[in-house]
Amino acid sequence: MMSIKEYAEDVGLTVEEVRALCDKLGINYEDENTLLEDLEIVELDNASSELTSEEDNEETTDDDYEDEYDDEEVEDKAEELAQDTKFDLENETSFERVKKSNKRSETTTNKVNNKNFLKERKKMYKHREKLQSNEAPQDENVILYKEGMTVTDLANLLEVAPVELVKKLMMLGTMANINQSIDYDTAEVVVADFDKVLKKEETADISNFESLEIEDRPEDLVERPPVVTIMGHVDHGKTTLLDYIRNSSVVSGEAGGITQAIGAYSVNVNGKKITFIDTPGHAAFTEMRARGASITDIVIIIVAADDGVMPQTKEAIDHAKAAGVPILVAINKIDKPEANIERIMTGLVENGLTPEEWGGDIVTTKISAKTGQGVPELLENILLIAEMQEYKANPNRYASGAVIESKKDDKTGSTATLLIQNGTLRIGDPIVVGNYYGKVRTLKNDLGQNIVEASPATPVEVTGLSEVPSAGDKFMAFESEKQAKQIAEERALRNKEQDSNFSGMSLEDLFGRIQEGVKEIKVVLKADVNGSLEAVKNALEKIDVEGVKVTVIRGAVGAITESDVVLASASNAIIIGFNVRGNVKTMETAKQYGITIKTYDIIYKAVEEMEAAMKGMLEPEYEEKVTGTLEIRQIFKFSKVGLIAGCHVTSGTVKNGSKARIIRDDVVVYNGSIKTLQHEKDQVKEVKNNMDCGLTLENCQDYKENDVIEVYELVEIKR
Repeated sequence: MMSIKEYAEDVGLTVEEVRALCDKLGINYEDENTLLEDLEIVELDNASSELTSEEDNEETTDDDYEDEYDDEEVEDKAEELAQDTKFDLENETSFERVKKSNKRSETTTNKVNNKNFLKERKKMYKHREKLQSNEAPQDENVILYKEGMTVTDLANLLEVAPVELVKKLMMLGTMANINQSIDYDTAEVVVADFDKVLKKEETADISNFESLEIEDRPEDLVERPPVVTIMGHVDHGKTTLLDYIRNSSVVSGEAGGITQAIGAYSVNVNGKKITFIDTPGHAAFTEMRARGASITDIVIIIVAADDGVMPQTKEAIDHAKAAGVPILVAINKIDKPEANIERIMTGLVENGLTPEEWGGDIVTTKISAKTGQGVPELLENILLIAEMQEYKANPNRYASGAVIESKKDDKTGSTATLLIQNGTLRIGDPIVVGNYYGKVRTLKNDLGQNIVEASPATPVEVTGLSEVPSAGDKFMAFESEKQAKQIAEERALRNKEQDSNFSGMSLEDLFGRIQEGVKEIKVVLKADVNGSLEAVKNALEKIDVEGVKVTVIRGAVGAITESDVVLASASNAIIIGFNVRGNVKTMETAKQYGITIKTYDIIYKAVEEMEAAMKGMLEPEYEEKVTGTLEIRQIFKFSKVGLIAGCHVTSGTVKNGSKARIIRDDVVVYNGSIKTLQHEKDQVKEVKNNMDCGLTLENCQDYKENDVIEVYELVEIKR
């Protein structure tokens, strides 16, 4: 269903023309917002296509007569006439052959596409079939596990006496009473004894379709195109490579030479399709890169042969590894004289990617995105990996997938670019995107052409949503609008009840997660220098508590950034900073995502606390509460005292004797306490916001102008 106004926009007619057609066909309406039924749309399609045909017949121009002659005849005649002219035919710059405007041919092509679309839409509405629901049918052999489930709850679901279950647990070596909660792993073993299968409740809840487990029959699965993301350092040639592959220019339209938004493109290679997602490479867009990795099958790391493995390249490698997808490496710009392939290979090995040529398993392809050299081989390697991975989907069920990008358009309203990961999306399908519902009003492919349906691994642009969703949101199509609206409302209510949409892992969670069967604790590690980084990394990765190990998924020198928070969120990891901290914006982002950031200045403290957390024996935890900050404006030197930092209090209150640290370029260079505090000529106990003061720190003579001094206190946190 769609309104008269929406239909008019859809077929390129005015509202008055559509009203006239409705009058002619006897379709009742009140105003332009009146909703049209599917059969009425089919009738209007027939009538509007006839109207368009009549207009086409009437529009006869001189160009139509030109079509009576083919291009060769026209060119021959032109050359014949040109022989009698005074132009120097051998000099190409002396004249330029006037070509026929292709405007008419483009218009004709658009009209043909529109006619085909209307024809296909009419056919689809007339023979609309019900697709397979994503909601799994109830199975008597499946028991749904709910967090906090007791022995009695499980016994009731198994239809046995609670006492019988207690005996079973005793035989397994677990002492429990009927009111005691039972963990998932133990319940799974017990349920298996009754010839049933245990699944977590959220995997069967269709309103929680991010966690929903969809089981397709093997006979319903068909091969689908691979989804490929290209990542790398800015100016290493990502956009040029995509431009060469899809034969369209987007480089000139980029601001500052950086791809500003994710786009998706579908290309044909040797009769098979490949879907490319163009992710930005600059550090400012790291969150978008993480999103790209989460919906991709294969990642291509592109490195410029004349530049080498740069910081953003390393970051892209870490994101690709964390996503757990196959990685290809494209060594670009090999046509440049200064290209150094050996240096690139060495840099890749140093970052954990060993090329096949050097005995590893990473496929590397040498290319020139500018000339196209090696690009066919790269595409063949993508298809080879896709064949080995056997990417399949079921086109016979209602679609599900993810949002690539979204926007608000003045004419079409909420618009979203979706990647279909399973099923088929059709015009008119009720849909839930994130927490919003709607009905697919228009469906366009990556070329901007209207289509009636889209199959798995296809990027499409849709309209008809109630609100603008967020990039990265999941979507699912449903059979009825009523069901879609109900599920959207449930999701919105659930989201409102939660403090945050994201929940990371914290040290307090570790013991509980280990009890649930987690065998790997992931850590994003940042340090002030390489020596500290390697020492802390080695110490953490030596920890082994009951077979559970610590894995550093990203280790780098420098301050904690928003990019680290995004990676930790995507990987369910903890962030550890050694002598480094994040700025205010980073800390706010971490709070929004629910990510724990722990900072240390002594290695064994980090190791001790991690081990204690994994064993469930954490000591009382203290939270740092910043009470004030100062900026060093001037440094004074006195023979008896040494250096005194002349400061301005930028926030809060500063008390003498308080704990303090010096932060220089987001790196902690000193951690101790305030030794003396002076305002004008007097020694004082405290100074407040916007006051000037002089201070010295315990055992510190390293002050620099513009350093930030952070004053804090430790407050015990109740567990």
